[in-house]
Amino acid sequence: MLIVNQYFKILRNISKPHWFDILELIKCSQGMSVGELSEHLGMSYMGVKKHCLAMQKLGYLDTWRKPKEVGRPEKLYRITEKLALLFPSIGDEVSLSILEAASQLEPNAAEKLLLHFFRAETDKLAVLLEGATVKERAIALASERAKRGYFSRVIEEEDGMLRIDEFHNPLQALFDKYPTLERMEVQMFERLLGAGVGRKVTKVSGLSRYRFDLFPR
Repeated sequence: MLIVNQYFKILRNISKPHWFDILELIKCSQGMSVGELSEHLGMSYMGVKKHCLAMQKLGYLDTWRKPKEVGRPEKLYRITEKLALLFPSIGDEVSLSILEAASQLEPNAAEKLLLHFFRAETDKLAVLLEGATVKERAIALASERAKRGYFSRVIEEEDGMLRIDEFHNPLQALFDKYPTLERMEVQMFERLLGAGVGRKVTKVSGLSRYRFDLFPR
């Protein structure tokens, strides 16, 4: 009951005008400055700063300083662990315990179960994805992944190259325990998109970005 009450308390607080928009932008990044938030939201600098300071006071945001080649470090806002309830994880202790128990019965049982999961997930997503081009399928995939809590975005570079950026992995606990999941995830992307995929994870000041570069075949 304590977790549920805390969850609704957070929802009540962030339901204030502009707060959710600010949190969503920050979540889909590795930290953002007040100036960047102001530009994205079309709001005044001081208006955004006021909201950020209020959320920082509640413990929902804190700041870190990103070094710059020239000048003073840039002050960026990031989401704190206090908002973890809003970003669910399904790779919890129960899932890990079940996989560990399966491994005791058969050495490769956990990997086989996880492979089955990714194949089933691929089949489900394949039905939902429409598009004749890699870009169209990438947009559809990012949309479906966003619904599943991955905070996915499609980025098109100036040279026309595409990538999918994600800022949350609900299965991270499983990925930490079973590194072969990275290969399974890449294979799923490749099958769904009909393109080569390169996966790269970057971590900055505790903030993770999962980058999937797409290479049309």
